[in-house]
Amino acid sequence: MPITDERVAQRRFLRALYADDYYPDAVVDQGRDILLRLCERIEAERPSDLAALYALTAVATEEFNVLQEAFEAADSEIETVAREEIAEDFAFIAEAYDFPGADVEGLIAARDW
Repeated sequence: MPITDERVAQRRFLRALYADDYYPDAVVDQGRDILLRLCERIEAERPSDLAALYALTAVATEEFNVLQEAFEAADSEIETVAREEIAEDFAFIAEAYDFPGADVEGLIAARDW
C-alpha cells in the first residue's frame, strides 16, 4: 500500500545513518522499511488515540530490536546517534499523523537498544 501523506512519502527516514559509513546501507534500508510499514499501518488502521498509536509503534520498535542483530553482524550497532535518529523519525511520524502530543519515549517504549 503506497503512503498517501505527502510529508511522509517525501521524508528520507534515517538520513543521518545513511550519511555515516558506520551504518551499513543494507541494514539501514531494513530500518527505513520498518518505518514505512509503520506509516502504512497507521494509514490503514487509523488509530483513534495515543494508546492505539503506541500499540502500532510497539510492533515497529520490536522490529528494530530484532534488527539490532543485523547491525551487530555488520560490525555496527544501534548506539546514541542511531537511537536519536530512530526516535526523531518516530516523533515525525506521530506528528505527521496528527498525534502531536505523543511522547517519544512512549512511542519507542518497547526498545532494548
